[in-house]
Amino acid sequence: MTLHMIDLILFIIFVLSFGGVLFILARKLPVLASLPQNGKTGIRKHNIILNAENKIKNVLLAFEKQIYLHRFLSFVKVMTLKIETKVDSLLCDIRKKQKK
Repeated sequence: MTLHMIDLILFIIFVLSFGGVLFILARKLPVLASLPQNGKTGIRKHNIILNAENKIKNVLLAFEKQIYLHRFLSFVKVMTLKIETKVDSLLCDIRKKQKK
């Protein structure tokens, strides 16, 4: 097989695959257009599923709040340590000046 023949075979496979995608898209486009815009499909979920989803959302929200609290407290801790080292260095300087 020559290089041109391999290129031709790959090009034919590409064209057929692309045509298949376009065919599927053309057939499903009217169905997709008929769906409601807000995502509601009219199917009601069972109360057990709704309760489970709400509990999971509440846990994730609480977890997210804890992450933000942890970040804030870590920031406060770092700032406090920086201030403490600065005050310590200033006090050391003052002590050195008093000894002289």
